[in-house]
Amino acid sequence: MIKHISEQYDIELSRIKELLMEMGGLVEQQVKNACTSLITHNLAMAEEVRDVEPQLNQLEVDLDDHCVAILAKRQPTAGDLRVVVSVMKVITDLERVGDEADRIAKMALGLAKNTIPSDQYADFRDMHEKAGKMLRRALDAFARLDVESALRVFAADEEIDRGYDALVRRCMEEMRDNPEEVEQLMNLIWAARALERIGDHAKNISEYVIYQVKGLDVRHSGKPSHND
Repeated sequence: MIKHISEQYDIELSRIKELLMEMGGLVEQQVKNACTSLITHNLAMAEEVRDVEPQLNQLEVDLDDHCVAILAKRQPTAGDLRVVVSVMKVITDLERVGDEADRIAKMALGLAKNTIPSDQYADFRDMHEKAGKMLRRALDAFARLDVESALRVFAADEEIDRGYDALVRRCMEEMRDNPEEVEQLMNLIWAARALERIGDHAKNISEYVIYQVKGLDVRHSGKPSHND
């Protein structure tokens, strides 16, 4: 009987990890599609991102229910408790990444009425590439409990922050020179801000890797070191 209960418990833990990776994959695709829709002025793709958002929200609710059931029935301790707690935290961050993808898609709809700029949104494309890699690396680190990979996400977050600051400065200069483009440039700034926040959420996910593996909460202690 004890062996049966243990096996069932392991299945339940594996299930929430599987569902989390499913949610992570969907969120990654949402970010990719939202950014592509903005860069290419693809209205249909932007609308699709917005249509998928409720599906993502439902997945968050289902996963959260699974985690709460495990806490109530199994009362996990030590390492298992950290697994469930960290999964619940990642769920929240992924849902917020989905919200940011939806926001980018909304900005894409506003930009689509204008001509694609000559640089084809170069600064935004660079931010998108970095944020996409960050999110993918953070999720992979979480799946494999790879602390080294998680730590590399922190440096990438700083790069995205610098890219966002540079994009804002350029847009502000263009607004002064071309006041008629203020609305278009503000849409781009808001979309870039969403990417910057996606980087922050990827960083959070990496912090939960360290919490799960080492039991350390590094959220407010600055960048963790390899020796922590």
